[in-house]
Amino acid sequence: MRISADAAETLALRALAWLAGNDELLPVFLGATGASEADLRAQAAEPAFLGSVLEFLTMDDAWVMQFCESEGLAYEMPMQARMSLPGGEQVNWT
Repeated sequence: MRISADAAETLALRALAWLAGNDELLPVFLGATGASEADLRAQAAEPAFLGSVLEFLTMDDAWVMQFCESEGLAYEMPMQARMSLPGGEQVNWT
């Protein structure tokens, strides 16, 4: 199932807010992406940046579970949203 780009951006914004409120995980995200806290505010409306938020979140099943449980979402929603944002297209090599 694929969700709309608008719904994906909304979910990614929720993930960004969740990350921003997570004192342990936010520094990991900032270190992994090279973003600053100012970048979070400045780029929050950029679909490519929101894709990077979901890309980071989906690196660890525990993070996905924590986020989804806190937001009342199905576990597959972050990956579905990621696929609807720039750079998230599934590649088929066959």
